[in-house]
Amino acid sequence: MTAGTLVRYGGQAVLYALFAGFVGWFSSSPPYRHLEEDQALLRLSFKHPGQFVTDCRARGAEELASMPPQLRAAMDCPRERSPVRVRVQLDGAPLYDEVFAPAGLRRDGAASGYRRLPIVAGEHRLVVQVNDDVRVEGFTHERAETVQLKPGEVVLIDFIADRGGVVIR
Repeated sequence: MTAGTLVRYGGQAVLYALFAGFVGWFSSSPPYRHLEEDQALLRLSFKHPGQFVTDCRARGAEELASMPPQLRAAMDCPRERSPVRVRVQLDGAPLYDEVFAPAGLRRDGAASGYRRLPIVAGEHRLVVQVNDDVRVEGFTHERAETVQLKPGEVVLIDFIADRGGVVIR
């Protein structure tokens, strides 16, 4: 090997070592903490189609006759869904309250939400209320639970209709 080749390979080795050191240092420094020392996390995450905004209605014979044959359905059912309202109370005080709109151009898809709610660790009375029907005053689903949270612990709040509605785990 010539002296030029040794210098070139040596230079590459030094640059690779510097780059590896740079990546190694930034992989652990500065330290990242997603919560403060005394905090726990409530994570609200759901995807739920609200109830239909209005009920289906029967079309009359005159209305059906005026329609093209391929569109003659006896029932007229709207596609639009209700927005989903979620309220979270912590120890009797409101922590979070938001309305999630249904997805889609015709507002006929599921409403989805994701929020991170940091709270102080300890024992708390958690009340989660959900309304998925604009025709109902108040809330259609509710779950209240006492939770004991350690610092850094995460509690998931979800809405699963098959499990009775609001799920806290």
